[in-house]
Amino acid sequence: MTTNLASNRPDAETLKAFENDLNSIRDQTMKKVGEKDARYIRKVIRVQRSSDIVGRISLVLGFFNPLFWLAGVALLALSKILDNMEIGHNVMHGQYDWMNDPHINSRKFDWDIWGDGASWKRYHNHEHHTYTNIIGKDRDYGYGLLRLSDDIAWRPKNRFQFITYTLLSSFFQFGIAYHEVAGERIFAGKRKENSILPISREELKHSFFAKIKKQVFKEYIFFPLLAALISWPMFFAVLAGNMLAEFIRNWWTASVIFCGHFTEDAQTFDEAECENESRGEWYYRQILGSSNFEGSRGFHILTGHLSCQIEHHLYPDVPAHHYLDMAKEVKVVCAKYGIPYNTGSFGQQYWTVVKRVVKYSFLTEEEQGLPAN
Repeated sequence: MTTNLASNRPDAETLKAFENDLNSIRDQTMKKVGEKDARYIRKVIRVQRSSDIVGRISLVLGFFNPLFWLAGVALLALSKILDNMEIGHNVMHGQYDWMNDPHINSRKFDWDIWGDGASWKRYHNHEHHTYTNIIGKDRDYGYGLLRLSDDIAWRPKNRFQFITYTLLSSFFQFGIAYHEVAGERIFAGKRKENSILPISREELKHSFFAKIKKQVFKEYIFFPLLAALISWPMFFAVLAGNMLAEFIRNWWTASVIFCGHFTEDAQTFDEAECENESRGEWYYRQILGSSNFEGSRGFHILTGHLSCQIEHHLYPDVPAHHYLDMAKEVKVVCAKYGIPYNTGSFGQQYWTVVKRVVKYSFLTEEEQGLPAN
């Protein structure tokens, strides 16, 4: 159920002080951004590329020893996770545009998944980060497939949505690729009258298919055929390894995203109440609609630091590896103003996601006209 912002939101004076405190955290962090951050992202890219190369070689060697094949899958999955999360997601948010690097910038970079980077930036960077969890405005909420709030009408297909969730997680890169296309109903030939897209239906369709064809050729044709030059059975070993690595990356990425957005306590909002928000009101909504989860430094890197989803929603253009330090300060500010700060272990948060998916698979007791427990 959507949050009643009008009744729960702090008064204007409090929200202004809250806004100033959060702005101060950003300003102080941005003063630290510099060469150290450039070295960091370049190091992560080196690790990612090395993992990719060694992983692909290990998959071939796996034909002779299964341990090499397993190592190859693990290294290739690591490469894809780093490319998707700590590198691609953050670079395409413009977090490293200040470097003026010809390749590490939001204008040129495209990640190693089926989803076209330009398409993702249009619907994610603008729509999701502006209208986070606003029912009817944020197309990322449930990805148009899942009912995760009783503000969305129940339909018979929802009773099977745990299966839908499982399939979405397994093929998450396709979900990302198709998301904008589905939102604009391209294949049905129906373009929304209020569409904000600066490109035509034909251009969007072209970019959708072009990126998928490129990725399918690379992973499922080129590299397996390259291995087949040594021995034909290696084709299948490499093909299977590439598929499993992508499956691991898809599940990991989906789990991280869902734990940051769709936990039990992540709130939704009514469009009318969010009109003409002040910056403080926008900050307030971002915090109520987001969730963090905890882990080691390496764990946070593998999530692209989206384990600090609250801070990412507050400061999407700040280099993400600063989020852990910022989170400590944001949590103090939230406590100062009595604003809930949703965090917990990864396991705890993931369990609440599962419960939410199952809960809204059916009519709630309120919707059935029964008294709530």
